[in-house]
Amino acid sequence: MLDKRRRGIYILPNLFTTAALFAGFYAIVQAMNDRFEYAAVAIFVAMVLDGLDGRIARLTNTQSEFGAEYDSLSDMVSFGAAPALVMYEWALQDLGKLGWIAAFIYCAGAALRLARFNTNIDVVDKRFFQGLPSPAAAALIAGMVWVGLDNGFAGPELQWYACGLTIFAGVSMVSNVLFWSGKDINLRKSVPFIVLIALVLAFALISSYPPGILFALFLAYAASGYVFALVRWRRRRQNRLEATTTSTTQAVESATPAAPEQGDSSDPGSKS
Repeated sequence: MLDKRRRGIYILPNLFTTAALFAGFYAIVQAMNDRFEYAAVAIFVAMVLDGLDGRIARLTNTQSEFGAEYDSLSDMVSFGAAPALVMYEWALQDLGKLGWIAAFIYCAGAALRLARFNTNIDVVDKRFFQGLPSPAAAALIAGMVWVGLDNGFAGPELQWYACGLTIFAGVSMVSNVLFWSGKDINLRKSVPFIVLIALVLAFALISSYPPGILFALFLAYAASGYVFALVRWRRRRQNRLEATTTSTTQAVESATPAAPEQGDSSDPGSKS
C-alpha cells in the first residue's frame, strides 16, 4: 500500500508544479519577445510556486516519486534554462562566445545541482543545501535584470556585471558550500505574536521596492554560504592550532626529567 502511494500521482502538489513550469516557460517566451521585466517577474512567480508544491505535498501527505521527478524537470526549465536564456538575451549576447559560455555555465550548473540533489537527498543534512539552490540562483539572475530595467539600464551597459553574476551563480550551485535550507521550520508549530508582526513588516518592506529588496535579499543569501564557510574554516584552523599547541606542550613536559626531591641527590657523597 505504501509503495503504491509513493508511485501514485496526486493532483494538488503537481498542480503547483505545473504552474511553476508554466511560469518558467512564460519567462522564456517573454525574453524572446524582449519583454524582460515580465520574464524576470515570471521567474520569481515560479520560485514561489516551487516552494509551495513541496510544502503542500508534505502537509497533505501526498509525496510521490512521480512528483519528485516532475518537480526536478520543472526546476530545470524554470531555474536552469529560463534564467540562462533571459540573461543571455538581455545582456550577454553582445559578448559573443563569452556570453553564451557564461549562460551555459549557469545552465549546466543548474542541471548538475539538481542531479546531485536527487542522488544525495537521503544522505545529506536536511538543514542545509549543498551548493546554492537553483531557485535562489535564478532569483539572482532575475533580480539583476529586474533592478537594471527598473533603473533605466540597458542590458549591454551591465554586460560585464551580468557575466560575472551568471558565472558566480552557476559555479555556486555545484560548489560544496552549505546554505541554510529552512526545512527545520515547523509550520504546524505555534509561534509568538512578534513573528507575525515581523512577517507583516517583511511584506511591507518588499512591497516598498520589490526589485531592489528581492535582489538584495537573495544576494545576501548567496553570500551567506561563503561567509559561514569562512567562519567554519577559521574555527577549524584555530582548533587545529590549539590542538597542535596542546600536544606540543604535553610532549615537552613528558620529555623533561622531573627535578629531584630535597635530600634525594644523585651525588653519592651527599648522603650522610
